[in-house]
Parts: sequence; C-alpha cells; structure tokens
Amino acid sequence: MSSLIRRDRGGDVAGRFNRMDRIFDEWMRSLPMRRPFGLAWDWPGDDLIRVDEYRDGDTEVIRAELPGIDPEKDVELTVADGMLRINAERRIEDRTEDKGYLRHELRYGSMSRTLPLPDGVSESDISATYQDGILEIRVPVPERPQTEPTKIAIKKR
Repeated sequence: MSSLIRRDRGGDVAGRFNRMDRIFDEWMRSLPMRRPFGLAWDWPGDDLIRVDEYRDGDTEVIRAELPGIDPEKDVELTVADGMLRINAERRIEDRTEDKGYLRHELRYGSMSRTLPLPDGVSESDISATYQDGILEIRVPVPERPQTEPTKIAIKKR
C-alpha cells in the first residue's frame, strides 16, 4: 500500500522558482570546471564560498571557509524566504621584494553562497561566530510534529 504526504512550504510559485534558480546557479559554479558558452575554462572557488553542513543534535551547523576576512566589515548574513545568504568581500595583499623586484599578489572580490534552511526555522534564533578563518552558523531546527500519513485509497479499473 502506498501513502502520500503533502508538503506545503507556502509562498508564491515565482519565489519557489527563484529559489531553485539560485540553487542551480550555485551548483553549476561549484562544479570542478565549467566552460560557459565558449569562454575559457574557469576554476571554482573565487566567487563561491565553500561550506560544510551537518547536524549536531537539534541544530544544523554550517561552517563556511572565509580566510583573511574581517567578519565585522566584510561579511553579511541575511535570511529571506527560507534561504540563508552569505555575502563576503575579500581583500588580501601579499607584497614581496627580492633583488630589486617588487611583486604584489592581490586576491580580492565578492563571494556568496545561498543555502536552503529547514522548515520552521526562526530567523531570530540563528547565530554566527568567526574564528581562524571559519564562519560557523548555528541554526536551531524545531522538532516537527509527528503526524500520521494520510492513506489514499487505490481504485482498480
């Protein structure tokens, strides 16, 4: 016997499609190499924030790799429509002088990542800390009420 469970996240249809577009775009950017419409090969990592996600009891933990960033100035966390968005700006300067040659190796630019949040999360309960180049975001996940699945009768033709 089969059963169906209805899952309604609310919101408008356009919002759902926009969320799927963002997730698909980030998935495409996370591929090891991509070649967008005849352009040169591009390496990931410059504009995509790498993350680890795992559960710690009733808390979802997201650890984002952001070395060399001042979290108070260069990182913005926002939550909207069930999505967590991390925006960061990196400014790193490495200056080397050797035998009359001066070299600047600058790495800078914007990075972002958008991640879906579990159903029922309260934005006010989300917390974030930064230590040793790792931004850790803790999202308390509410316990979902246990409901019995609705059984749908199957008619034979």
